[in-house]
Amino acid sequence: MASVLVVEDDQFVRSALIRHLTEASHTVRSVGTALEALREVAHFRFDVVILDLGLPDLDGAEALKMLRGITDVPVIVATARDDESEIVRLLNDGADDYLTKPFSVEHLSARMAAVLRRSRAAGSEAPLTGVIRVGGLAIDPLRRQAELDGAAIDLTRREFDLLAFLAGRPGVVVPRKELLAQVWQQSYGDDQTIDVHLSWLRRKLGETAARPRYLHTLRGVGVKLQPPAPERPA
Repeated sequence: MASVLVVEDDQFVRSALIRHLTEASHTVRSVGTALEALREVAHFRFDVVILDLGLPDLDGAEALKMLRGITDVPVIVATARDDESEIVRLLNDGADDYLTKPFSVEHLSARMAAVLRRSRAAGSEAPLTGVIRVGGLAIDPLRRQAELDGAAIDLTRREFDLLAFLAGRPGVVVPRKELLAQVWQQSYGDDQTIDVHLSWLRRKLGETAARPRYLHTLRGVGVKLQPPAPERPA
C-alpha cells in the first residue's frame, strides 16, 4: 500500500484514478491545480505523485521543477505529449517515469510498482560507510553528499545513486543492463533514461560527452567513471 497524490484537473480521469488506486488499497489524495499540489507535498508525505501536465494554472513541466525544489518524492508524469524531446526534457527536469495518454490502469499499476520498488529498495539498503574518492570527486554515501574539487554538487536522488554506483567501481566499464538493475532496480528499460541522467550528471561535473573527464561511454558496451588524465605540461 502506498500514499499517492493525484494531480489531475479532468474530473472524469481524476475520479477513475482515485477509484482504481483506492481499490488497489492505496491511500489517495487528489488536487486539480499545480499550486494545490505544491501545498500538498509541503504538508503531507507521499510515496509517489502522479502529475498531469495539462493543468489550468501552471504548465505541468514547470510544476515538476517546483516540486523537485521541495521534495524528492517519485513523480510519474501523465502526458498526452509523445514528442521524444519533450520526454527527454521531463526526465531532465526530474520525472522518475512517464505515461503517455491514454493509458490503461494496468499500465499505471505496473509503472507505479516499478517506481515504488526502486524507491523502497534505495531507502532500505544498508548505508555504505566511508567517503569514496575518485580524482577530485568525493562522494559520501551515508550523508548522500558529493563534492567536486571541494565544491558541493547539487544532485537529484537518481543522479547521486548513479554517480555513487559508478564511483564504487572506478575504471570498470559497467554494462547498461547492470545500471538498470542496480540503480533503477529494473531488469529491462529504455537506454534513453540512462542517457538523460548521464547527460545531466556530466553537466554538473563540468564535462560533455564529446569532451569527457570522469564519465566515459563505450558505445554498445557500457559506462565507466575514472579520474581525469593528468594534464600534459605545455
